[in-house]
Amino acid sequence: MSFAEKITGLLARPNQQDPIGPEQPWYLKYGSRLLGIVAAFFAILFGLWNVFSILTLSVSCLVAGIIQMVAGFVVMLLEAPCCFVCFEQVNMIADKVDSKPLYFRAGLYIAMAIPPIILCFGLASLFGSGLIMGTGVVYGMMALGKKASSEDMRAAAQQTFGGATPAQTNDRAGIVNNAQPFSFTGAVGTDSNV
Repeated sequence: MSFAEKITGLLARPNQQDPIGPEQPWYLKYGSRLLGIVAAFFAILFGLWNVFSILTLSVSCLVAGIIQMVAGFVVMLLEAPCCFVCFEQVNMIADKVDSKPLYFRAGLYIAMAIPPIILCFGLASLFGSGLIMGTGVVYGMMALGKKASSEDMRAAAQQTFGGATPAQTNDRAGIVNNAQPFSFTGAVGTDSNV
C-alpha cells in the first residue's frame, strides 16, 4: 500500500459522494481536507491560548478565543466527522454540508475566521484563524475550477457574439484612428507639413 493510498484511506469517509468532482486532482481533494484538520487543531489550541488571556483582563481576547475554538470544532466536525463518533448527528451534518457547492464551505470558513482576528489581533489569532481562512481560500479556488487550455481561451476570445463580426485591424492600427506615425510628427508647436 503506497503512502498516498494510506492518506486517502484515512481521510476518506465511508459512503461519501464526491462533492468536489472528478475534475479535481486527488492531492487537492485530500490536501484541502488535511489542511482543514490541521487548521482546526491549531485553531482550538490557539483559541485556548487566547482564552487564558483573561488572566490579563482582556475580555475581547477571551471572546475571540471562544469564537476561534468554536470555529475549530466546526471545521473539525465538517472535515473529520470520525473524531465525533459519540454524536449521532455529526455524519448527517457533514453530509449536508458536503452536498452544498464548494463556495459555501469556502465562505463559511472565511466568515468564521475573521472575527477572532478583528477582536484580538495577535499571533495566536492570526495563526489559528489564518489556517482556517487558508482552508477556505483553497476551497474557493477549487470552486472556481480548472483553468481552460490556451486553445480554448483563444477560441473563446475569437468567437463572435450576437452575429457581429470583430473589427479588422492591421499592424499599423493605433489607439486613436487619426494618430500619425512618429516619423511624420514634428516638434511641438511647429507645423509638420512644412
